[in-house]
Amino acid sequence: MRHVIALDVGGTGMKAALIGENGELLHQARRPTGRERGPDAVVDAILDFAAELRAHGAEHLGEPASAAGVAVPGIVDEQQGIAAYAANLGWRDVPLRDRLTTRLDGIPVALGHDVRTGGLAEGRIGAGKGADRFLFVALGTGIAGAIGVDGRVEAGAHGFAGEIGHIVVRPGGTPCPCGQRGCLERFASAAAVSEAWAVATGDPEADAADCAKAVTSGDPNAVRVWQQAVDTLADGLVTALTLLDPRTLIIGGGLAEAGETLFTPLRDAVRRRVTFQKLPLIVPAALGDTAGCLGAGLLAWDLLDNTDRTEVTA
Repeated sequence: MRHVIALDVGGTGMKAALIGENGELLHQARRPTGRERGPDAVVDAILDFAAELRAHGAEHLGEPASAAGVAVPGIVDEQQGIAAYAANLGWRDVPLRDRLTTRLDGIPVALGHDVRTGGLAEGRIGAGKGADRFLFVALGTGIAGAIGVDGRVEAGAHGFAGEIGHIVVRPGGTPCPCGQRGCLERFASAAAVSEAWAVATGDPEADAADCAKAVTSGDPNAVRVWQQAVDTLADGLVTALTLLDPRTLIIGGGLAEAGETLFTPLRDAVRRRVTFQKLPLIVPAALGDTAGCLGAGLLAWDLLDNTDRTEVTA
């Protein structure tokens, strides 16, 4: 059965699947990255995992995978296939696509950025299905986005497209590791809400999920912390809407797990801020933690589609 390898590399673990031509999940597996052993060990773990998946397909599906798609965090040069930098994995300038191609006996390999790859899946087969233009925003430890146009995601000239978390929304505000002050992710990420709620409660273990629960129970301190994050997020989103004019705005990541505790005030806050802009449909992400893996599979099938068309044309 014709299929592709889809691999989503996270900070601590890897999710993978073998995906058929109609999007069916033929096999799924998980492995730790082994980042405690250093960046070289992480790369080796990725290569070994990919080889295991290829062998599994050959044994159980009658043939090895036709292509592979791999999503990784950090800065990614998708055109050159280089994992340029990832703070949580410690690597720099790894020619990951070439190394995977060699390890997988020459099959085509696509390398993508984890959030953009997850956004591709959400836009094409998830919450944004059918939208010609969408913006996917992941609210996690940081905030990152994916700009979708006609079923594809824009990487930008230098691989930085979609970095909405580093829009400055509070000039002169809290320092950000990127070197700026007042970036959106310093106020509206899940990590930022967790930090603010821990300070408000005096409990260093308190997190954003605890804050959301307290909001639903009417805790005034929680409502204050939460509303500050929502208002800041709305400021950043309206800037993005003004520039990109998406038809659908998809919100995912840990903070979105709060459901309508987030979405009801967020929709209201965005609506109050728009003037001439057209208000997009604001929806929660639909694919959860499978988005990156599914998106990696889409990258792999796109590679094959392009190759097939080229061969036919030739």
